[in-house]
Amino acid sequence: MKFFYPVVVSRKEDGTYHAKFPDLAMCEADGDTMDDVLGEATYAAHDWIESELLEDEPDLPSATDPVDMKLADNEEVRMILVNMKLMPGWEE
Repeated sequence: MKFFYPVVVSRKEDGTYHAKFPDLAMCEADGDTMDDVLGEATYAAHDWIESELLEDEPDLPSATDPVDMKLADNEEVRMILVNMKLMPGWEE
C-alpha cells in the first residue's frame, strides 16, 4: 500500500535541515543535506504509519494539499512516498 504525505522542510541557521509532517503528529526528522533529511523523513513517516497500522483501530489522517499550506521564507514542501508491505512476502 502506498501513502503520500507532504513534509515541510526548513533550512536551519547552521545549514542543516529539519523536516516535519503537518499531518503526522510529532513526526519529524533532521539531516545535514536535503537528501539526508528527506531520507530520514521517509523513515520517520514509515515508522509512524507502521505504528498506526498496528493499532486496534488505525486512524491514518488525510494528506493536506500543499497548495493550502502557509510557509515561511525558509520552508518548502516536498511529497514523501511510503510503500508499506501489508504481509510478509507481498510485493506491490
